[in-house]
Amino acid sequence: MPDAVRVAPEVADAVAEGRPVVALESTLLAHGLPAPDNRAVAAELEDIVRAADAVPATVAVLDGTAAVGLTPDELDRVCGGGLAKLSGRDLGVALGLGLDGATTVAATCLLARLAGISVFGTGGLGGVHRGARESWDISADLAVLASTPVLVVCSGVKSLLDVPATLEQLETLSVPVLTFGTDAFPGFYQRDSGCPGPWRVDRPAQVAEVAAAHWALGAPSGLVVANPVPDADELDRELHDRVLAEGLALAEQRGVRGGNVTPMLLEYFHTATGGASLTCNIALVRANVALAAQVAGALTDSEVALRAR
Repeated sequence: MPDAVRVAPEVADAVAEGRPVVALESTLLAHGLPAPDNRAVAAELEDIVRAADAVPATVAVLDGTAAVGLTPDELDRVCGGGLAKLSGRDLGVALGLGLDGATTVAATCLLARLAGISVFGTGGLGGVHRGARESWDISADLAVLASTPVLVVCSGVKSLLDVPATLEQLETLSVPVLTFGTDAFPGFYQRDSGCPGPWRVDRPAQVAEVAAAHWALGAPSGLVVANPVPDADELDRELHDRVLAEGLALAEQRGVRGGNVTPMLLEYFHTATGGASLTCNIALVRANVALAAQVAGALTDSEVALRAR
């Protein structure tokens, strides 16, 4: 373990003992949700993991140290603002320069893997941006998933992105994509992105069996488990489509590019929907983390069973 990576004792003990652990990202808290909702959600997500007899490991970079598992005071810092947004390529910079940063899906996967954690619960996956044929704007989440054996439970790809192109890219990168309890690939705020899901699973144990078998074959990649937002919390389709069109036009008008697009659009959604998108976002993250905790427990059993064969 590199000196600049610190694993909380509770997390390290659980990993060493083969007990389930769920990684949680910090970009959602620092950049995806407004205060004070972000701090309340941070505590709630950890409570959801513990309620399933798993150990939460929220990940961030603080004072140039990558922390896997945060104290309440450290969660306060993450939710207090002022943290850089760190993808995988930025981790060495932040550690070398002694910076504070919130980890994206890519960075969280890398640090979770270093700590021996195989399951990660989050909101939406990054992917291929609209207009990527001209901009070449593709989230680093995809490349990291192709080479990092971590299972990511999410609500599909953010609807702000090019969902069909993202699914094609995941196929090219040999990253298995499972949809949970649905034949449709979810679209973050929407239960159905309009794209079919490659493989359907209906129970956490099935997810765990697939992941255990995938890694037993020596596959280097992670897996995506796309879990649709609860039906009662789905954002109205007409409202979603109208606000998305307005937000994309505004981003183009302001010249917003790269990693700044998603935070800008999420903030616009929050404002333009009167907070409805925030309610949806929190609901889907809760559901994903609950499923991730169940999968982590089932995966422990599956890995033991595979070793016994």
